[in-house]
Amino acid sequence: MTDINLDPPTDHADAAPDAETHPLKAAAAQADADATQEANGANGAHHDGEEASAEPAANGHDGHVDVEPVPESQDARNGTDRQVEPETETAPEPEPEAVAEPVPRGPLYAQQSSLPPLPVPDLDATLKKYLQTVRPHVDDASYAQTESVVAEFLANQGPELQERLLARAQECNARGTSWLAEWWNDVAYLGYRDPVVLNVNYFIHMVDDRRVRNKPLARAAALVHATAEFRAKVLDESLEPEMMRGGIPLCSKQYHYMFHSCRVPAAPRDTYKSYDPETHPTVVVIRKNQFFVMDLMHRDGELLTPEEIYVQLDRIVELAGTHTELAIGALTTAHRDTWAAVHGQLAAIPGNQAALEAIESSAFVLCLDDSAPVTRSQVARAAWHGDGRNRWFDKPVQLIVWANGKAALNGEHAMMDATPTGRLAEWIAKRAAGLPAVQVGHDARPVLESTLPPLTKIEFMVTSRLAQAVREAEVRFDTDVAHHDLFVMAWDGYGKETIKTFKVSPDGFVQMALQLAYYKMYGHTAPMYETAQTRKFLHGRTETGRTVSVASVELVKAMEDTDVPATAKVALAREAIANQVKYMKEACNGLGVDRHLMGLRMLVHSDEPTPPLFTDPAFAATCHWTLSTSQLSSPWYDGYGWGQVVPDGYGLAYMVLDDSIHVNITSRRGVGGDQLRHYLTEALLDLKRVFLEAKKIEAAEAAAAK
Repeated sequence: MTDINLDPPTDHADAAPDAETHPLKAAAAQADADATQEANGANGAHHDGEEASAEPAANGHDGHVDVEPVPESQDARNGTDRQVEPETETAPEPEPEAVAEPVPRGPLYAQQSSLPPLPVPDLDATLKKYLQTVRPHVDDASYAQTESVVAEFLANQGPELQERLLARAQECNARGTSWLAEWWNDVAYLGYRDPVVLNVNYFIHMVDDRRVRNKPLARAAALVHATAEFRAKVLDESLEPEMMRGGIPLCSKQYHYMFHSCRVPAAPRDTYKSYDPETHPTVVVIRKNQFFVMDLMHRDGELLTPEEIYVQLDRIVELAGTHTELAIGALTTAHRDTWAAVHGQLAAIPGNQAALEAIESSAFVLCLDDSAPVTRSQVARAAWHGDGRNRWFDKPVQLIVWANGKAALNGEHAMMDATPTGRLAEWIAKRAAGLPAVQVGHDARPVLESTLPPLTKIEFMVTSRLAQAVREAEVRFDTDVAHHDLFVMAWDGYGKETIKTFKVSPDGFVQMALQLAYYKMYGHTAPMYETAQTRKFLHGRTETGRTVSVASVELVKAMEDTDVPATAKVALAREAIANQVKYMKEACNGLGVDRHLMGLRMLVHSDEPTPPLFTDPAFAATCHWTLSTSQLSSPWYDGYGWGQVVPDGYGLAYMVLDDSIHVNITSRRGVGGDQLRHYLTEALLDLKRVFLEAKKIEAAEAAAAK
């Protein structure tokens, strides 16, 4: 690293995070492969509001959250979701002792010791629920076969696997973690080898601050200052824990990884590093592919003011100049095995290990981009992936500010879901908007500069071989991006307030609109995933909400049938929405299908055959999440999103605000995201129309009966 009139960087003290990895990896294509084997005769080894739903969708802006808004990471290349089984079909090795929860110093972690453990659902109940979710997607013959393999599982291997899972849960609970957490961190994320950008990371587009339009450094200074304030609340634990309605606290474990942490590439699975915040009170600023270390505090521990941060950022812009350097950050867009190999080569060169650790140990990253995206779709694409160069996609918090003052957050997903990060994004957007617009006069700058901590430019020593690796990563990234579409539907026809007059869950209503839009486009339904969070339990993460039901299929068919009266359509809608609300509530309570079946499947020993339940074609078919959906709503967001999880599918990130509905649609190029947007608009109009028609008919009938 090159010092710029300044001190050398302080030594780091990294500590391995307490989420142990396990010698398993995601086998994203295995469910399809198992189904093929079976067919060939082989012997296989949300802000929903207070109405309707008891577990409404994520409520970002008031600190009360109920349904986790971001989908689990799934394979976007090979066409299946991550149905997981052991790499060599061996029983899991014992995990090392979990690190004990620290003694709480403030409210953030004060409730951790009182959180219940993640339950192991009743086996009979899970299998019954599984059959209910399979029924809408298969014909009678296929369903009869699935009923048969479920009965066989319940009569043979199922009870023994259930006992193993209960024993694992007891052992994990004694170590202060959940039966799922260690598997999930490794299998769903750290063992996943495709690039994190497009496939894993998510983004949140913050609303504009029009006072600083076309003043990117003023916007960035306010956001960095606000983020530093939020960081201080996390570090001293004065931040209140998120709460569900009814005062139920959510697990705060993920806040441990929000700052001063980083995903680090390794083979066969990545690791996660956490660093001592006391010795790394820094932010790394990326400008024109160059990296600069900026202290967040003065030597006396006082945070830099927004004006002081502005001056520091202005200095960085000057130091970066007009020259765009070799994009080392593009390596973070590569396949994880490729990046792991290059990371090792890079770190082996003297000086580069310290350079890497300066980035990895920083509180967060700020990207100052030259581009100026204007439309929501343009900003969403720039936040989702950008040009892949001026980034470090392995950081859990990466702020991005463009030349026109627009801003977003990009988050690495392995140890953090989007409710804590969404809370951060909302908090800093609101806080920055409440600060006076940053202005630094020409005469004031020298005075401020004289009191500011020095800046450090991070310099990488690069061989020709490493430079070629960067160029190859850029080519691969550009090719991947060219194969993806993104469309935004910013619908202002109506929103949550109108839907509430229909006396149904707004989240459930939008779920039905999404199913109807797909049916309009394709003439059939498809498996649909809505993320539910399980953070009411210790170290809880997410569960799958299987929101397609027999009732929802009947609804979408009826909606397209002009002979079905409005009252009948509304009755079907109410039933379908009630089913969705019920399933999401159960999923939030740890009683979903998918995590339980995953746990059972993980515990099949190498000398045991794979249960036919997992080789049944319906198992793979109903886990092929064509529609991957989630809600994260806040008036401080102008959108958010992630990539689709199967090649023929869609990533549908939606917000249900008082008077509008916002949907971000991602897909592979040519799959028809723009057409789906059209049909979604039509579906929202149709649903509103039938509810209003039914209301008129019911009112007339009531009046006639008097």
